[in-house]
Amino acid sequence: QGKFTLLRDTRTDGSFLVHHFLSFYLRAGCKVCFVALLQSFSHYNIVAQKLGVNLAAAKKQGQLIFLEGLKSCLDLLFGGEEQPGQPSPLQFLSTSDLRALFDFVRVSLAPADGDSWKGPVLLVDDLSVLLSLGAAPVAVLDFIHYCRVSVCCQLKGNVVVLVHSNEDSEDEENELVVNSLCHHSDLILWAEGLATGFCKDVHGQIKIIKRLSLRQAAAQDLVQIYQYKIQDRNVTFFARGLSAAVL
Repeated sequence: QGKFTLLRDTRTDGSFLVHHFLSFYLRAGCKVCFVALLQSFSHYNIVAQKLGVNLAAAKKQGQLIFLEGLKSCLDLLFGGEEQPGQPSPLQFLSTSDLRALFDFVRVSLAPADGDSWKGPVLLVDDLSVLLSLGAAPVAVLDFIHYCRVSVCCQLKGNVVVLVHSNEDSEDEENELVVNSLCHHSDLILWAEGLATGFCKDVHGQIKIIKRLSLRQAAAQDLVQIYQYKIQDRNVTFFARGLSAAVL
């Protein structure tokens, strides 16, 4: 409880980590606010069904609060009907801050009478999209800071955020956000594509960084590296050099 987990991917697609955490927290009975900026609800629902979770049922029961960013952007930009008294969470497209999006998260995860869920969880896929939509890096970092204070500190919940990164990229704003988030994360799961290129038996490697130095000044971060292969319904992890291609 109270942890901030950063999902980072470089030269590969780390969305399999998002699907894992989404299904994991729903099965655990947690209340989840999912800010989905990258894909549609039907996409996440199809993948979740393969993992044994029904997003539509969770949404109907009030366990899952789903913000479909693609649809919200289109409604806001092309004059979709807005419900009275409920401004769009993506108001930053016409203003300079992400306050409306934070208010959406705060209200969605606020404890309600009769709630029996175990704990609140904020899941964001993917934070880099906010920068692409015109949000300033400072506004994005402020948004995450307030979400951490509200969800992690006050509600004792968890925040899980996916960001794309490319160390050779000229996108300085995105790299600024990624590096700043790395310094504040309790746990970093960094998925990377293989430097040697495509391999049918190894789809990439994942670096697990437990930020012990965040809690203890003199402690050294614990780093573990595994390789993985994504299958239809699960992901197989193994030590480097122990894939089927080698053995």
